[in-house]
Amino acid sequence: MKKTLVFGASLKPNRYSNLAVNRLIENDIVTQAFGREPGEISGVQVKTKLTDFQNIHTITLYIGASRQPEYYGEILKLAPKRVIFNPGTENPEFYKLLRDNGIEVEVACTLVLLATGQY
Repeated sequence: MKKTLVFGASLKPNRYSNLAVNRLIENDIVTQAFGREPGEISGVQVKTKLTDFQNIHTITLYIGASRQPEYYGEILKLAPKRVIFNPGTENPEFYKLLRDNGIEVEVACTLVLLATGQY
């Protein structure tokens, strides 16, 4: 299945990024997590360095547009096949950059995609 990186993973159980990690695992999707604080979500290590990740198919974003520019280069280096912009992360500037580099852009909610079998 498609290895997914939850970008902006929170250790707080009530955050959508935390729920996404859990739902991805429940759907048997290989899941990795990147966040500001190291820790663990349901057995998935939350790492704080993007150099720790390889062969990522999908990045699902949980950081707002104002914080995204500092990660543009690192995300492009990961060369995912697609990036999902969850509600609140929309960023037309980044869409263009990703598409110009052959990366699919999807503006959607990961939780809804999983719940409806469209992931």
